[in-house]
Amino acid sequence: MEQKKWRKFDGTPIKRDLQDEIRAVLVREKNAGHDLKACVGTDSQVKGSLTEFATVIVFIRKGKGGFMYIKQETTKQKMSVKERMLKEVAKSIDVAYSLSRLFGQYDVDLEVHADINTDPAFKSNQALKEAMGYIMGMGFAFRAKPHAFASSSCANKVVQ
Repeated sequence: MEQKKWRKFDGTPIKRDLQDEIRAVLVREKNAGHDLKACVGTDSQVKGSLTEFATVIVFIRKGKGGFMYIKQETTKQKMSVKERMLKEVAKSIDVAYSLSRLFGQYDVDLEVHADINTDPAFKSNQALKEAMGYIMGMGFAFRAKPHAFASSSCANKVVQ
């Protein structure tokens, strides 16, 4: 799997370790008096023989906008829709888990967003129960469509 480094929304690459970057962001935002919420989500798009994944960390400054970090990955591995949905969830959980202690230290609410439709008429719904169990079993707040904006809106814009 080809992985790119984390970057800001404007394309600026993150040169330091993600933990260090996020810690600096949390300190800066708290010092500025912002109340933050973090949402982690992943979306994917099949493009011929490749599947492109985009994982985002979206920071919401409650009442004052937000910003995000992005990481893209590409694979040639063939996957069913359900397998791809669960791969998206796994990527989001990996990021959320690696940052959860830091978010706890700075009292930042954390949600994991899954780009999975709650309507059974959609193929992604096949993975809803497993995704919900996986995310909530790891102790994270779970959001699915239409409330999963980190994955269904933010990450989706990156892989289109």
